[in-house]
Amino acid sequence: MSHTITMALYNITSKKEFEEKVLQSKKLVLVDFWAEWCPPCRAMAPALHDVSEELDNLMDVVKVDIEDTNENRLLAGMYGVQSIPNMPLFKDGKEVDRIIGLVSKAQLTDIVKNLTK
Repeated sequence: MSHTITMALYNITSKKEFEEKVLQSKKLVLVDFWAEWCPPCRAMAPALHDVSEELDNLMDVVKVDIEDTNENRLLAGMYGVQSIPNMPLFKDGKEVDRIIGLVSKAQLTDIVKNLTK
């Protein structure tokens, strides 16, 4: 028997998508501002993928490649992203926490669980 895993991990390329997936979400949303050339960003990807699967009922993960589109560059500027990986967490459309730099999957899980209590 196979199970379909619906994973809440989105790659967005526009401000409109950001508003829909982040600001209007009823769940906690972790936004991963990243870039292809950033080794710590690439190192974070597996942990973000795993956490988005394991905590799917609690949160969504939205990935924003800061170099992909002009709108993504503007979003990074709007949210004060100066170094990456930079992962603000949003609840009810407002930033409630921010993780900067590489963190372990366990640290990520703890932060999410604390914010969704």
